[in-house]
Amino acid sequence: MKTLYDVIKGPVITEKATILKEGRKIVFKVDKAATKKEIKDAVEKLFKVKVENVRTAILPGKWKRIGRSVGRTNAWKKAIVTLKEGEKLDFIES
Repeated sequence: MKTLYDVIKGPVITEKATILKEGRKIVFKVDKAATKKEIKDAVEKLFKVKVENVRTAILPGKWKRIGRSVGRTNAWKKAIVTLKEGEKLDFIES
């Protein structure tokens, strides 16, 4: 059985994620096999907030080159979690 920390790997801190944060949306890097229900439960239990919606996307790995060898980075899954009205999550400033 997955623990809460196996489902949520960490926050995604980018310019776009910071803009989304102002609209009650938080972006997390999650396990590739995690379902929307598991992500919702993990966020609600870890941060003690109410989740309204979860959207997920699997991002492909990027091509990288080091010298003569070429390869790909690992593909990963992100979840955009929308919090209910009145809920706030300030783990980045804390």
